[in-house]
Amino acid sequence: MSEDALYDIRDDRFRGLIVGNARLEELYSGCRWAEGPVWFSDLNCLLWSDIPNERMMRWVPDGCVSVFRSPSNYVNGNTRDRQGRLISCEHGGRRVTRTEFDGRITVLADSYRGKRLNSPNDVVVKSDGSIWFTDPTYGIMSDYEGHKAEPEQETRNVYRIDAPTGEIEAVVTDFIQPNGLAFSPDEKQLYIADSGSSNHEVPRHIRVFDVVDGKKLTNSRYFCSIDSGVPDGFRFDVSGNLWTSAADGVHCFAPDGTLLGKIKVPQTVSNIAFGGVKKNRLFITATQSLYSIYTTTNGAQYP
Repeated sequence: MSEDALYDIRDDRFRGLIVGNARLEELYSGCRWAEGPVWFSDLNCLLWSDIPNERMMRWVPDGCVSVFRSPSNYVNGNTRDRQGRLISCEHGGRRVTRTEFDGRITVLADSYRGKRLNSPNDVVVKSDGSIWFTDPTYGIMSDYEGHKAEPEQETRNVYRIDAPTGEIEAVVTDFIQPNGLAFSPDEKQLYIADSGSSNHEVPRHIRVFDVVDGKKLTNSRYFCSIDSGVPDGFRFDVSGNLWTSAADGVHCFAPDGTLLGKIKVPQTVSNIAFGGVKKNRLFITATQSLYSIYTTTNGAQYP
């Protein structure tokens, strides 16, 4: 595939982030809606979710793909905590869970102020061990990605789970449908996507907040909009560039919000994760498939 066919370069800075002769590799196909990729460097594998098929998948560099967990309780977003344990958002259980090293599953959050969560969607872990997650209603809107139900929460919130106490607090309550989220590499800001629903005017933007005392969010402001589809999952590289999912591929934004360019993907992209030995391989979940492409930058993620 030629550079013009694979990349949409909007700013010359993007040329310094891409490998001109790289291929977009389809690593697996057969999902119904692929989501939640997370790289395990110590195990040299990638896990991701296939939500409607209620399973989690595992890919290893020799090309072997296997089922990691089935049934998965309609897991969507995944990440790892500072100890390397898997943290997952379950649509089916309407909860956030942790998979212990012995395989046991610990429930971290399933309610707020006595009412069930909507359907936790995406999750990140800060260096202090606190867990931050979004809670839109996508997983209870139908039986396709969870169990249809009426929401008990009055709003679609972003929550923080305190590491020492396990207490849950809503840190943002004014989103239409909060979706992907990620901390800046220095953790001074938290970026959150708002992707709307069929019942509302659909936003296509990512907002950014200042993180105060590691616990609160202030100074909400617009960061960028997506011109194709809506933003879903996204990640940062070590230089602070934001790589986000979109309907036509992966969009890359500079720290100042400038669209640098796009990687064209033939299916709607849901989420991404940097991985590989040097964290310079971008893994892309897109509708039915898992893709990857090498870059010249490295993902800002731990572990």
